[in-house]
Amino acid sequence: MLVGALADAGADTATLTHALKSLDPHVEISFEKTRRREIGATKFRVSVKETPKHRHLSGILKMIDAAELPAEVKISSSAVFQKLAEAESSIHQQPLEKVHFHEVGAVDSIADIVGACLGFHLMGAQQIICSPINVGSGTVNTEHGVLPVPAPATAALLTGKPVYSRGPALELTTPTGAAVVAALANNFGVMPAMKITAIGYGAGDHDFREHANVLRIVMGDSSGASEATAVSVIEANIDDSTPQVLAYTVERLMSAGALDASLQPLEMKKGRPGSLLRVIAEPAMRDALAEIIFAETSSLGLRMYTAERRVQPRHSVDVLTEYGPVRMKVSGDLSYAPEYEDCRTLAIAKQLPLRQVLAAANQAYLQLKK
Repeated sequence: MLVGALADAGADTATLTHALKSLDPHVEISFEKTRRREIGATKFRVSVKETPKHRHLSGILKMIDAAELPAEVKISSSAVFQKLAEAESSIHQQPLEKVHFHEVGAVDSIADIVGACLGFHLMGAQQIICSPINVGSGTVNTEHGVLPVPAPATAALLTGKPVYSRGPALELTTPTGAAVVAALANNFGVMPAMKITAIGYGAGDHDFREHANVLRIVMGDSSGASEATAVSVIEANIDDSTPQVLAYTVERLMSAGALDASLQPLEMKKGRPGSLLRVIAEPAMRDALAEIIFAETSSLGLRMYTAERRVQPRHSVDVLTEYGPVRMKVSGDLSYAPEYEDCRTLAIAKQLPLRQVLAAANQAYLQLKK
């Protein structure tokens, strides 16, 4: 589906076909225009008179090295198979050199992986962002028998990545696809800020009733926004913790790495006054910050969800006031503001009103611009 989506977005199919046939002269490659739930898409097909399905990592790497591929594609393709081999090694508790691939060792699966790496290369992709991954559900038949979805290799490859399960009870992410995103994706989350240049849809084999069985790829150029990332939002409604405890909790959360933490007055059930505690954090910090909330407050439950955070480019400029140095925060649209902690420190040290130090910092920055 990924190779089909890349071709649909504009990757040259003649180049893809020639390169993939160099893996095995007997392989047949085709790109077919089709529909899934009325969504136009490209179906990538690989067929070959059967060659060995079971291959070791060393054999696959030799095939890639001997193929007519750009050096960058050989490196990225090899990296995908290395990831896959490491997952299989962990699952079967075998050294890497003894791991042999079953379904993924067949030429069609090798072509899927190499084709994806080549397609990204042809499209000039410099950074790959992947949305949360739908792994499917149910069971799948494998060389090792019937296994639950996601298959062990898929689950191992997607450890630490955002996944979910929705739709028909089928395998919706294979070890092949999981290996590609695990090795090539720079990040996971919301779509970054960009100017869209191309969109492609790759068709799967099935045509589901519930949704269009397509994989979409969106290509684009950076729009100039310095940050458009996913953040975790943690919330709790609290009506039986004291103001001192809540204020201390906010301090602890900020010190522990929260991007922001705030309290908002609420009228809760039975007319009781309460507070909405809201924390914004990087996804990796979510669990650690949740533990602080449970430890410090009376809350028995939290709401957690993902949101998009977008900020303007910004930098810092040092200015010298009559009271001492202050850092000025300057945004992409040239808005500016003194760093509060710097001004607070000077105000306390000089025994001056804070607003007087803030005004001096603003004046010093305006003089600097002249």
